Amino acid sequence: MSESGREWWRSAVFYQIYPRSFADADGDGMGDLPGITSRLGDLAELGVDAIWLSPFYLSPMHDAGYDVADFRQVDPRFGTLADARTLIEEVHRLGMRLIVDLVPNHTSDEHVWFTAALASPPGSRERARYLFRDGIGPAGDQPPNNWRSVFGGSAWTRVTEADGGHGQWYLHLFDSSQPDLNWSNREVHEEVLDVMRFWLDHGVDGFRVDVAHSLIKVDDLPDWHYPTEHHDPFATANEGGALPPMWDQEEVHEVYREWRRLLDSYDGDRIAVAEAWVFPYSRLARYSRPDELHQAFNFPYLETSWAAQEQRAVIDLSMKESGAVGAPVTWVLSNHDVIRHATRFGYPPHDPTAAGHAGISSRSPQPNTELGLLRARAATLVMLALPGSAYLYQGEELGLPEHTTLPDERRQDPTYVRTGGEMVGRDGCRVPIPWHGDAPSYGFGPAETSWLPQPAQWAALSRAAQTGVDGSTLELYRTALELRRSLGLGLGELTWAEGYDSFETIALHRPGGVLVIANLGEQPVAVPDGATVLVASAELIHTDAGLAVPTDVTVWLGVSS
Repeated sequence: MSESGREWWRSAVFYQIYPRSFADADGDGMGDLPGITSRLGDLAELGVDAIWLSPFYLSPMHDAGYDVADFRQVDPRFGTLADARTLIEEVHRLGMRLIVDLVPNHTSDEHVWFTAALASPPGSRERARYLFRDGIGPAGDQPPNNWRSVFGGSAWTRVTEADGGHGQWYLHLFDSSQPDLNWSNREVHEEVLDVMRFWLDHGVDGFRVDVAHSLIKVDDLPDWHYPTEHHDPFATANEGGALPPMWDQEEVHEVYREWRRLLDSYDGDRIAVAEAWVFPYSRLARYSRPDELHQAFNFPYLETSWAAQEQRAVIDLSMKESGAVGAPVTWVLSNHDVIRHATRFGYPPHDPTAAGHAGISSRSPQPNTELGLLRARAATLVMLALPGSAYLYQGEELGLPEHTTLPDERRQDPTYVRTGGEMVGRDGCRVPIPWHGDAPSYGFGPAETSWLPQPAQWAALSRAAQTGVDGSTLELYRTALELRRSLGLGLGELTWAEGYDSFETIALHRPGGVLVIANLGEQPVAVPDGATVLVASAELIHTDAGLAVPTDVTVWLGVSS
């Protein structure tokens, strides 16, 4: 075990791989495990410490693999179990760690448990593994309650019984192909623990826990009065301050205490990180208490606008609340569920187009792509200077924007279908990444096209086009990650720098004489005399008073103590 307080995961930089869109080895237009393995050297060279691999399990792919039909098998579209073993071994050979997605809230409707439930009568052991209920109304033809799916529409679907008649309803907080498991059933606990052992025994270093706040529901499944007319399905309180019956229940923490005991029984500091859309931060931090999960994704930080006062406030809050439970802060700007930050920051602060999970289409107001990338690079240098762990999403090191003009007929996100196109969904951030601008599918694979079409402007953003190019986004990430490691910026304390009291500036000291200045205002910010530029997100400027940081630029400086 590592020395307490200095475990690898407290300061690691994780790189998220979305398997469908990283690298395609067999030429079918979809990424796969051999493709990922072939590119692992590029990630080691980039300087990341660990990889988070999104689902690669057997699945009908109604929700891009988050509808799992068999948690112990690799989907043939991605490869084989032997391919998974090879990938795990190669990650470790290159000195990195690997965490994999765990999806404990639901299964696919093609999972053997659910097909058995459909073939069994109400009240059976098979149905008790899920949340089946009788409908309301004289004929039971109304859903058991008013809960809504995160993907749009009702959270309930009625089944046809074995005799052909209308039957019970089952709960699915997401797509109808993703029935929720019943976590009041001990059999469910044991099954998920066994799945965890399976992958831990194969050598994975831990898990990213999908919708970790959703497992436990209030027993009688009461109606929920959503906070607004246009409800936010992830809302964690309504106007009266009441907690929703389907999110963030107290009993979920007992589940994670049991998981922590399992993880601690393995050597090598195995970990779990919670995806929990929980507010306020004080409730989010509870998921990473010392006897529960190791980390929780910092979504309040991800959702904060590019405004200095708001950025400073969320950094302070994150450090305070995570520190109170002895957990490291996680910092994240993009992932497979949100609009890429190179696009989000191309809109004015608080612009609704870039907010939430609705996605951006060709009918939406389009971002300022040049401004978005400038701010994204600046925000990344702020993030990588902060103590704790950082999570990168594949392609952000290339400065990839959202595909904001993806043809509707190519969309696959169930959100698009279930909302009738009102929410275009998350496909725009999931487009296969470019490796070579002059190759088929930009080097993603040997096929001419990929499962989602790539925008033409991505040729100039390919990895090959940026490698060794001074000032490219790829080289900025590589330099920043090397400095972060050599300077130990993932550990230690953070103090705000004095003399930078403007609401439009972020300025902070890190150990080893590092001063970070981010200018979010309109006027240049002077660089202190004698400071050495370590890395900057864009070129600094010269003024009559000397070197200065221009608008939407971040710099790391070496200063004397």
